[in-house]
Amino acid sequence: MKLFVHGFGYSAGVLADRLLPQGWQVFGTSRSFDGRARLAARGIAPVDPADPTALGSALAGSDALLLSAAPGPDGCPGHHDLAPLLETGTVRPDWVGYLSTTGVYGDHGGRWVFERTPVAPLSPEGERRVAAEQAWLALGDRLGLAATVFRLPGIYGPDLDGKGRSPFARLRDGTARRYDKPGQVFSRIHVSDLADGLVASLRRPRPGGIYNLCDDQPAPAADVTARAATLLGIAPPSLEPFDTAALSPMARRFYGESKRVSNAQAKAELGWRPAFPTYREGLAAILETEGRINPPTR
Repeated sequence: MKLFVHGFGYSAGVLADRLLPQGWQVFGTSRSFDGRARLAARGIAPVDPADPTALGSALAGSDALLLSAAPGPDGCPGHHDLAPLLETGTVRPDWVGYLSTTGVYGDHGGRWVFERTPVAPLSPEGERRVAAEQAWLALGDRLGLAATVFRLPGIYGPDLDGKGRSPFARLRDGTARRYDKPGQVFSRIHVSDLADGLVASLRRPRPGGIYNLCDDQPAPAADVTARAATLLGIAPPSLEPFDTAALSPMARRFYGESKRVSNAQAKAELGWRPAFPTYREGLAAILETEGRINPPTR
């Protein structure tokens, strides 16, 4: 079996860790020479997305195609690079997955949203995601491909690449903040549960499927940071008034949305269950994993 990932990143890496031991070949794009070298070092066949011949070779014979690169002002880079190749009809993956965001739902004042909830993005980034979703679903429908959209909330997990994927890194370096915004809730997902959801979909492809992959307990970001501080044995940062907080326009837009995201459809159709149903289990697992990867020095 062969998986081709356009826009190989953190989440795709955890998925690859699931599939490689099962005998899958995994190909992934990276725009930098160093990035492609890192992929090769971990057993991923590297692909330069600027090389049409390399893209065609990687896509040829692929059983599964995952699109994880974020869309820009010119649209989804994966669609731009690969749709013409798929349109020829000579390449037909059994499964096509597009990683989107729950930001497409916009703000719902803390109420529950479902896959059937109309999309209403509040940011240019969210609008681009909606357009990319529609482009892939339309292409799948036209070509008879099992194109599937996964709407993801905040992704957290062990810091495997030094980019601070959990609250622990920010607490350790003193950059963690907690904002007082009553009624604000977010959904999230541990990267391991995300990978398991993709594997479940690979086993049960459904053309035109849309799934929210998230944990069972939406919660304020301030609560998550406080729990992480407790696990580290330190005092959590004090709550700051949201209205006067020094936030970038993008961060302020992010906090302008509040919703609870349902994962019931993924559970019912894919037989998937999050191993970390709340942030409490997820944070504890991260500390255990990071302890194995980076043993504390004395």
